Amino acid sequence: MSPKPTALNPDIKRLLDEGYEVDVRNGYLLVHSIPYVNAQRVVLAGTIVTDLNENVGELLPPKDHQVWFTGEYPCHHTGVPIEAIRNTSNPQSLWEEFHVQHRFSNKPIGFSNYPDYYSKMKAYIEIISNEVKAIDPMATPCTFKVIPPIEDDSVFNYHDSASSRADILAISKKLAMERVAIVGLGGTGSYVLDLVTKTPIREVHLFDGDAFLQHNAFRAPGAASKEILAEKLPKVIYYTQIYEAMRRGIVPHDEYLTDENIGQLAGFDFVFLCVDKGPVRKLISEFLQAQQIPFVDVGMELLMGPEAQNLIGTCRVTMSTPAKFDHFPRHAPMADDVADDLYRKNIQVADMNALNAALAVIQWKRFCGFYQDLFQVHHTTYSINSQSLTRDEMVGIPAE
Repeated sequence: MSPKPTALNPDIKRLLDEGYEVDVRNGYLLVHSIPYVNAQRVVLAGTIVTDLNENVGELLPPKDHQVWFTGEYPCHHTGVPIEAIRNTSNPQSLWEEFHVQHRFSNKPIGFSNYPDYYSKMKAYIEIISNEVKAIDPMATPCTFKVIPPIEDDSVFNYHDSASSRADILAISKKLAMERVAIVGLGGTGSYVLDLVTKTPIREVHLFDGDAFLQHNAFRAPGAASKEILAEKLPKVIYYTQIYEAMRRGIVPHDEYLTDENIGQLAGFDFVFLCVDKGPVRKLISEFLQAQQIPFVDVGMELLMGPEAQNLIGTCRVTMSTPAKFDHFPRHAPMADDVADDLYRKNIQVADMNALNAALAVIQWKRFCGFYQDLFQVHHTTYSINSQSLTRDEMVGIPAE
């Protein structure tokens, strides 16, 4: 049974029943057509906005007492600004093509927060719109106008309330690529999948011909049951079933990429290359570079210290883009040689896999503009024993 829509919550239904123009979208509650007085004593209309603290359609108490406002700064009927609610006036986008100008702060008397969304929105509506009565007694926020629901084209099965709570929905849109591929769902690739499925990519394509077996469970996100392991599912099917609970657009490809089918990678916006064989890395990287498709390649080399009986090694993230790709052969092993022999010893640890994946996804997010990127670094390594993170290969800056 699907969760009840947030719009049917008693708090929001009460606002609707009283005639307010209520709108719910992108994890926010909006009340439109709130009359207010500007500094010139002209009556205008604005919108009050608050993020929704929800869990699968159920509204929890508001996380704070603040709201946003679209429009000029509201004033008393005399034209003097209502200072009691002032917090900041800093225009920003809450999501694409929706802008707010002000942030208000007004705690309920005797409390630090409002118990529900009805009392929160009602308090701000009255503070702002009551000043209008001295100028236009007929002005009212209760228009009984019905706002038609906007069809949700999100890839997620429920709102990304983490982004709306942090006010980064507009920034997260930068990650909304159409098609991204993950080649290889081993320890690092599976953690890459875990991170990118929580972004608004329309389609995430998975390429791997292996089955998900017992040893995979110890370097993969989550916890697989014995019953699941006994099924010996293809990795791409196992992970698709897990992440389809959260989102749409996961496309499994139960196969290895070879000379015969490498063309399947044509047309992708970005590729995460998480393979452990040099010749395969060479085949795929050369194809992607010829197609001018940006990608991130990951690698990990762990060794047993013969005397100290501990592990040493590094993890590597190397990005190739149309703007910079000549460095790639210097850093990514592409021959079936000693470097790959080290990897075949299968010394992998989940935390290093997760770190390698996190560095790769951070690199992709910098490429997208989600994170600030001052140097446009295309190669990063982390060394375990020195705990050092190094950067190299920057656009327009030659390697030393």
